[in-house]
Amino acid sequence: MAPTIAVATAQLQSHRQPPTAAVDEEVLRRRNEELERELKRSLEREEKMKQELQRTWERLRVAEEAEERLCSQLGELEAEAVDQARAYRARLLGLMDQLSAAQKVLQSSSASLPNSQ
Repeated sequence: MAPTIAVATAQLQSHRQPPTAAVDEEVLRRRNEELERELKRSLEREEKMKQELQRTWERLRVAEEAEERLCSQLGELEAEAVDQARAYRARLLGLMDQLSAAQKVLQSSSASLPNSQ
């Protein structure tokens, strides 16, 4: 009779374990589903961040190109301003020479005129 009791006891224990195993399996399955959802959300966030990074990188590239163009234009404007300043200075010096010559002529002509007083 001992072998029959052992088989019956083993069957009772095996009937008790499946519900615990089923519960553990259900808990693990739910946990796995939760982890899969979290992974999916994480991958979606990562993809959004990659896209945002790409857009930011593109804006930075455009800004750098604009900065280069502005610097080039500024350099051209500075060179033009220097040229205009030199031309202005040369014109000013020429006018000053003309004025000085005119003053000398006036002084010499007034000195040579008889004093009418």
